[in-house]
Amino acid sequence: MGVPAFFRWLSRKYPSIIVSCVEEKAKECNGVKAPIDTSKPNPNEVEFDNLYLDMNGIIHPCTHPEDKPAPKNEDEMMVAIFEYIDRIFNIVRPRRLLYMAIDGVAPRAKMNQQRSRRFRASKEGMEAAEEKQKIRQEILAKGGILPPEEVKERFDSNCITPGTEFMDNLAKCLRYYIADRLNSDPGWKNLTVILSDASAPGEGEHKIMDYIRRQRAQPNHDPNTHHCLCGADADLIMLGLATHEPNFTIIREEFKPNKPKPCALCNQMGHEVKDCQGLPREKQGKHDQFADSLPTSEQEFIFIRLCVLREYLERELTMASLPFTFDFERSVDDWVFMCFFVGNDFLPHLPSLEIREGAIDRLVNIYKNVVHKTGGYLTESGFVNLQRVQMIMLAVGEVEDSIFKKRKDDDDNFKRRQKEKKKRMKRDHPAFIPGGQFSPQALGNRSSPQAISNPRQAAYEMRMHDRPNSTTSSPNTSLNSDGSPSPAGGIKRKAEDSDSEPEPEDNIRLWETGWKQRYYKNKFDVDASDEKFRRKVVQSYVEGLCWVLRYYYQVLKNFFPGTLVSFCVALLPFVDERRLRAALEEVYPDLTPEENRRNSLGGDVLFVGKHHPLCDFIVEQYKSKNTEPVDIPPELCHGIQGKLTLNENAVLPDQTVESPVPMLRDLTQNSAVSISFKDPQFDEDFVFKATVLPGAKKPPPVLKPGDWEKNNNDGRPWRPQLGFNRDRKPVHLDQSAFRTLGHTMPRERGMPGMYANAVPLGAYGSPYSRPLLSGQQQIPKLLSNLRPQDTWRGPTPLFQQTPQRTAGAAPLLAWNRVLPSQSQYQPGQYQGLGGPMSYPQRPEDRMDRGRQAYGPGRPYPLPPPSGRYSWN
Repeated sequence: MGVPAFFRWLSRKYPSIIVSCVEEKAKECNGVKAPIDTSKPNPNEVEFDNLYLDMNGIIHPCTHPEDKPAPKNEDEMMVAIFEYIDRIFNIVRPRRLLYMAIDGVAPRAKMNQQRSRRFRASKEGMEAAEEKQKIRQEILAKGGILPPEEVKERFDSNCITPGTEFMDNLAKCLRYYIADRLNSDPGWKNLTVILSDASAPGEGEHKIMDYIRRQRAQPNHDPNTHHCLCGADADLIMLGLATHEPNFTIIREEFKPNKPKPCALCNQMGHEVKDCQGLPREKQGKHDQFADSLPTSEQEFIFIRLCVLREYLERELTMASLPFTFDFERSVDDWVFMCFFVGNDFLPHLPSLEIREGAIDRLVNIYKNVVHKTGGYLTESGFVNLQRVQMIMLAVGEVEDSIFKKRKDDDDNFKRRQKEKKKRMKRDHPAFIPGGQFSPQALGNRSSPQAISNPRQAAYEMRMHDRPNSTTSSPNTSLNSDGSPSPAGGIKRKAEDSDSEPEPEDNIRLWETGWKQRYYKNKFDVDASDEKFRRKVVQSYVEGLCWVLRYYYQVLKNFFPGTLVSFCVALLPFVDERRLRAALEEVYPDLTPEENRRNSLGGDVLFVGKHHPLCDFIVEQYKSKNTEPVDIPPELCHGIQGKLTLNENAVLPDQTVESPVPMLRDLTQNSAVSISFKDPQFDEDFVFKATVLPGAKKPPPVLKPGDWEKNNNDGRPWRPQLGFNRDRKPVHLDQSAFRTLGHTMPRERGMPGMYANAVPLGAYGSPYSRPLLSGQQQIPKLLSNLRPQDTWRGPTPLFQQTPQRTAGAAPLLAWNRVLPSQSQYQPGQYQGLGGPMSYPQRPEDRMDRGRQAYGPGRPYPLPPPSGRYSWN
């Protein structure tokens, strides 16, 4: 959903919907990580049935991460994606279904939004590169110190598009990954896995929702299924509410604002490119041992409980004395529809409705005041009642002028406060700050101060600083190219007495009378008196609203708002389909068979392991060579229904599954099986009912009852629920545990008291971590109980087995294993989501299996000889 502030607003207004994920970490012994047994109960004290992965939210951060060095080639990208899925699976631990959905060909309205976004990103990227180069030349011309410019191949994220070689290879890798886990991981033993790759049309999240809608309409569907959807888009919250499933949870990365990032010019922390002065890098630590370490930590995850959000909305939307029967489910659909007015992926928000200004609260208040006149709800199962919506819009139009004027007043007040703050900072800023060995240090800084050297010379420079015509340079003064000192504080690019920055001219001025005429002239280049055009714009916007709601609730086939283009930010017209097809007809004969295959539509694939009840049924289909679609017996597959068809490139038992990633081994003892899967089909006029299914049980309430004090409740104080378990008991350490910690924790950190807020030495993500020196005693680990052997255990995963040498081949190491001999830090060490890993060298017989995606016709470089690189 194109509303970046929506989740922030939602989590602040309804804080109890957020729960931090409890994640079991892999235990390490002698440098080898023991795999986590995901068949054990979920440490979050909740059991999920189905896990859905919106894969594009995983692919992008794994291929071009923002807070760590990017993988060096496509093979390492695939391994990073495997690790990410493993981590999500470890947290959620689904028991019935894992559904992976990759974005296929999107609807045309979405295509235009994607084109607009890519045009804008390309333009902004080019401007940023030019500005960076300009600042670099200025700094070097004035004698600044910058590291040499690194020339590296840039990953083109546009290859994350249906039909590309990258996406085709990703689908092959995921098929291998699924087969490997079904063969070896006990948590996948009875799991059904469905992969919908980029060859299946539709956006990933909407393919997931379409699957849920179709399964809900089946007689064998369990109405109390607990769904968990992984994705960071805010529209997933709307989509989850639109299912009306009572148990729906979203898992996403926890957003942490203001993460420190190094300057792109000098690689130092504490400033951005525009503020870079080209000063020498200060020594980090006594021996500069922390020079290349960044203060990063492992990304954490949170749950968003939609059942709790439904509790909040029920309190907020419940209305008394209505002329019709109150239906909470219908009011939830109306709330979802009203949120579209503040923006989404297809339509911009109305100018008077900004989330940061409380637009949703304003709409809810208007809705509750007007609903008595409307005689009913705004929507029903994805269909809009336009006459009732018009009443809401008229009420919004009455307050538009006051909203614009208040926005202008608030903006002016904010600018005035910022200007006064700058003046105070200039007035209170000290005239001189010593640098080098006498520079001020932040409280709690654990790095050792620099040793005092030549204090008389430093004191002399301090005394000479304020004298007129002084040519003595202080330690923090950079020199010009001719050797003369540059102004104190580095290079200036703005006048210090400038209190304001130039702002783009606002030609519309919404807060002034006549803004409607200026709006139409500026946005559409037409006069506001053109009644015909204004009605066309209104019709286009209304059609867009109806289309988006239908897209969220139903399967769209024929309904399409052809004039939605009027509202795109970049004003890109829709591609003329006939002209496009005519142009492509000339190049189709030149396509290779492989390119023709990638240019054709595909479908979903279902996977099961040998212990799954459906496995024998699928194997029999291949033995009988039945080419006709067959229905899935719901009793064999947790009530899942659909059609199965033989797959040409199927994963079959007792057949080797070749690894598309050269650093991973082939599956020579495969027992998993795959088959093409198609969702249940319905007539075109079928309407999926937006209501709670019969037999669904309402989850226990989490919020404090309004009548808690009135009912006395035996005088008990209200205790908020922490996590998913209402009966969770708090855990406390006894005195013996504290004594054990006192003996275990290192005390040579120089910090006051027994404990400190510092990350323990050697901990993951600590900028001060270091390997153990020879002869140093390993700190004993508390609660290091490795899992016992289970009654069922598949073979150890191939990527976790002890490497064995074969003639003429380098040792193939597991991609989550570190050899004890390589435990000390190396510049090429790979640090992934789950900890250190190592990459083996490619076998000689696979040297020709590199992939291409960074640029046309340019092969990927092979992994370095050590096979290891840093991911911090």
